[in-house]
Amino acid sequence: MVLLALGGCSHFSGGTAGGRVSETGKASYYADVFQNRKTANGERYRHDVLSAAHRTLPFGTRVRVTNLDNGKSVVVRINDRGPFVRGRVIDLSKSAFSRIGRVRDGLLPVRLQVLR
Repeated sequence: MVLLALGGCSHFSGGTAGGRVSETGKASYYADVFQNRKTANGERYRHDVLSAAHRTLPFGTRVRVTNLDNGKSVVVRINDRGPFVRGRVIDLSKSAFSRIGRVRDGLLPVRLQVLR
């Protein structure tokens, strides 16, 4: 479902950060081949929409994703399941990824904050 395979670690904080559940790990983005394919909730994936895949968060959950290297963040809506690669915590749409990092990097260290 994504561009690269990489082992690593993720961390989930069962507590809250400012009243929000928080998680850290690696973010990747959807490859172009997934454009217009159905996501787990039945929507079609579009690289220009700020959406993402997460293993367990409910569909429709809004999440702030912050790049730990540069502090940039983007808010996405969960509409798919994944990533299924160890150490990755979220798969972002290409446009969401490009707002917080360079697509050519492929992976970013991120912190997730559940907004609702």
